[in-house]
Amino acid sequence: MTDTTTDVSVGSDNSRTPSRRSLLAVGGAGLALGAAAAGGAVAVTRTGDDPQPVADSGGAVSFHGAHQAGIATAVQDRLHFASFDVKTDDRDEFVQLLKDWTKAASRMTEGHAVGEGAYGGLPEAPPDDTGEALGLKPSRLTLTIGFGPSLFEKFGLADRRPEALVDLPKFPGDNLDKARSDGDLCIQACADDPQIAVHAIRNLARIGFGKVAIRWSQLGFGKTSSTTPDAQTPRNLMGFKDGTRNIAGTETARLDQHVWVGAKETDANSAWMSGGSYLVARRIRMNIETWDRTSLQEQEDVFGRDKGEGAPVGKAKERDEPFLKAMKPDAHVRLAHPDSNAGATILRRGYSFTDGTDGLGRLEAGLFFLAYQKDVRKGFIRVQRNLSRSDALNEYIQHVGSAVFAVPPGVRDSGDWWGRALFSKEA
Repeated sequence: MTDTTTDVSVGSDNSRTPSRRSLLAVGGAGLALGAAAAGGAVAVTRTGDDPQPVADSGGAVSFHGAHQAGIATAVQDRLHFASFDVKTDDRDEFVQLLKDWTKAASRMTEGHAVGEGAYGGLPEAPPDDTGEALGLKPSRLTLTIGFGPSLFEKFGLADRRPEALVDLPKFPGDNLDKARSDGDLCIQACADDPQIAVHAIRNLARIGFGKVAIRWSQLGFGKTSSTTPDAQTPRNLMGFKDGTRNIAGTETARLDQHVWVGAKETDANSAWMSGGSYLVARRIRMNIETWDRTSLQEQEDVFGRDKGEGAPVGKAKERDEPFLKAMKPDAHVRLAHPDSNAGATILRRGYSFTDGTDGLGRLEAGLFFLAYQKDVRKGFIRVQRNLSRSDALNEYIQHVGSAVFAVPPGVRDSGDWWGRALFSKEA
């Protein structure tokens, strides 16, 4: 799917559920000046003959398509990721939840309130929308759902679990917190405005009350990988550019080769995954204080790149083809490269995180690593086995959370819903 970003039309929603875009019109030029004063990039979008200032990040990303948005989509600035446990044992109730979630997700990505909105309904009843996104733009919100291995132990789905959805093995150095790992399903909310991402997860969790419960969640900022080839490569909290050679959202052939599950990768029981992908989520804590006392030369040796330009060892520019043998044998770039892993290639969508300090006053910070691939066995597992054994970076990081999910194909139209193909035999 080629994600498209569109302006949210004024008055496209009913009078009881005003779009965030239409609410912005009330502020007129004052809001536009506020955006300019805040240093936000401003574009001009025309509706008829009237130019309207609209922030570049204010557009809506198409929710419907062959693939779910939020994978090959240009990476947004903020993340709210939530893993859920299913509490209901009623299959019909769970299917209805997926339908309700799909409808709500579609509305939120378009910039509309959920249901009847945050106000104007029955005073005696809770509003359908929590309201904190009123007056805000869609901010390229995407919502992406995935199903964990444990979901297939419920609702008679055991024979529909794909072979590629394997439980991740324990890797050397793992120190996983069970409270921050696994889950029956996940929802990844990405947006350029953190309040939009939080609003989305909050409202989906509210809709699911009594049927699902959040197992763990993670907020992320400062995207650490880009799927846009002409964009500036982001830096991680160690100060190095990350994801230089990531798969771009425009590289259709590479996406088909490494990310999207094709019909030939499925059988009769897993055909529902055709057009989907597999997600690995890892919470990686960085030993920030130790890293900050490490010499520049050692830091560059650990990564295999210079810290300024981001060029591979012995090269001048960031995007120059790396000469792996010029790097130290345990350099991160060398060990993570496809040539060191039988061609294994993954699409990365990670984010930095900071969660205050621990009991010893050390910064609780690191990388929330997200990787999409068409087969976890030939993607993340192959690469991580190599890294976990020899990577010089292991001295400065520790994997403390982990999960894997099957991410179904996209919702094709308003009559479709998340997971329909998975549940269709029993529906």
